[in-house]
Amino acid sequence: MTKNIWLVDDDEEMLRAIDMMLKMLGFKTRFFLRAREAAETLLSGAKPDLLLLDINMPEVSGLDILEFVRRRATWNDLPVVMLSTEAADATVDKAMALGADGYVTKPVMIDELENEIKKAMAQRN
Repeated sequence: MTKNIWLVDDDEEMLRAIDMMLKMLGFKTRFFLRAREAAETLLSGAKPDLLLLDINMPEVSGLDILEFVRRRATWNDLPVVMLSTEAADATVDKAMALGADGYVTKPVMIDELENEIKKAMAQRN
C-alpha cells in the first residue's frame, strides 16, 4: 500500500522540491504552506502515514505542531520527521525531546530523506 505523507513548509519552492522527491520514492503526498491548516486537517479526522514538518514557519512553528500532535493519544502512532536549515544540536535535541522521530537538514538530500522516513515509520509501527 502506498504511504501518504503530509509535508508542511512555508517555502513553496522547498515544498515542491521535496514533494517531487517523495513522489520519486513512491509516496502519495499532500502539502500545506501553513501549519495551522495541517493541524485543522488533522482535527477534521484525516491522518497521514507520516508528517514532515519544517521547524521555522511564521505564526505556528513545526515544533508547535509537533507538541500539538504528541499531546493527543489518537496520534501517538503518527511518525513525525522535522525539516530545518538549523543543524544545531540544541535544535535537534529539542525536536527529539518533543517527540520527533527524525530530523532532516536542508538542503534535503533524497537518500537522507528516505532513510529518516523509513526509520520513523519503523519506530511508530
